[in-house]
Amino acid sequence: MKKFIRISTLLLLIFISFNTLLAQNNVIDEVIAVVGDNAILKSDIEHQYEQALVEGANFSGDLKCHLFEQALISKLLLNQAELDSVEVGENEVVNQVDQRINYFIQQIGSKEKTEEYFNKSLLQIKRDQMQMVRTQMLTQRMQQEITKDINVTPADIGAYYRNLPKDSLPMVPTQYELQQIVLHPRVEQKEIDRVKSQLRDFQKQVSEGRDFATLAVLYSEDKGSATRGGELGWMPRSGLVPEFASVAFNMQDKKKVSKIVETEFGFHIIQLIDRKGDRINCRHILMKPKVNEEAKKKAQASLDTIRGLITDETMSFEEAALRFSMDKDSRTSGGQMVNPQSGTAKFEIAQIPVEINKQLQGMKENDISPSFYMLDERKGKETYRIIKLKRKSPPHKANRKEDYQLLRTMLENSLQQETLDKWIKEKQADTYITIDKSWVNCEFKYDNWVKE
Repeated sequence: MKKFIRISTLLLLIFISFNTLLAQNNVIDEVIAVVGDNAILKSDIEHQYEQALVEGANFSGDLKCHLFEQALISKLLLNQAELDSVEVGENEVVNQVDQRINYFIQQIGSKEKTEEYFNKSLLQIKRDQMQMVRTQMLTQRMQQEITKDINVTPADIGAYYRNLPKDSLPMVPTQYELQQIVLHPRVEQKEIDRVKSQLRDFQKQVSEGRDFATLAVLYSEDKGSATRGGELGWMPRSGLVPEFASVAFNMQDKKKVSKIVETEFGFHIIQLIDRKGDRINCRHILMKPKVNEEAKKKAQASLDTIRGLITDETMSFEEAALRFSMDKDSRTSGGQMVNPQSGTAKFEIAQIPVEINKQLQGMKENDISPSFYMLDERKGKETYRIIKLKRKSPPHKANRKEDYQLLRTMLENSLQQETLDKWIKEKQADTYITIDKSWVNCEFKYDNWVKE
């Protein structure tokens, strides 16, 4: 499947390595290429090369030359983005940086260990990452602009499949189709009252002059926005859950705090920062009521009873999901789970959450797992679930009947690559490009990097 990865993924590899922050000080830096107004430094390529070796990169040609050409392509896209005034919002960049740093904190173990590992404070790490992430996002957005008009029809996909050499079809690994029934342990009213009382106190403190952003840093349980004082960044109405959007988009006074808003994530209070047309920037404080152990036991017992009704054939899994499941995304489709990475009902084993993966061990088609605990990380909610293995497809060569979406993606990727190839060749001709003589003998994929 790797050969169908878009060139944007290759470009992404240039930038996502956090270990570029560990650049060795003894690398003698120099400009080895200029594309438009953008320079490529020797240290950029050296650091990417070192990281690729650490990650076990398997490249048949000259890896440094390959990385250098990817950098040239990136700068070509960046140069065009500047000419076309393509922009990314500051909040988008901050969000990406925060996600990246949070990921590394999780991997390394703690904030302190992360700072020790990089020998820098988190603030310094964030500053180092800002330009890197901004450049990455600009090049990705420019590429999207170049390929945005590509659209394929079912007839296109059929013709593509018929004309594709059979030995070019990829092997599809084992895939799973899953159904679920989800229950949330009941939260006691006194716990809800406690949370609301705390939020009302925050409302009072802000009305008396306390800074909303400071309270968000100290108390908000939305980890993604708390470090930014609760700021969510510019969002359209569709980017927010309906209950939150309804209140936020009706706010006018930037000094006031909203009423308490309940959503699937918990309870919020909101403060307007600014509004432009159909987009809004606001900050919020999120608090989540805690579930006690007795409620957890009751939820699991209820789910065991539901499982018994299904296994006794009193009702079907689909009917039970519709009647009892609390997961709104799968309930109405009989509990059918959708793979967020592909948008289809099929999952490869690596795409399945660990807790569900454990349940699948030894299960056969139509088997139903025992009830089990699982934290919904997206919503931050504790849940209990049962899983049904609806279908397990063995490894096979891709075919039109079973793998239509995969073939669609392959065709789109192919057309996007062709479009991008053509664009690169055109831009090479009318963009100022100069390359240091020590790099001109690289075997490039695209001719005309080196001007005569």
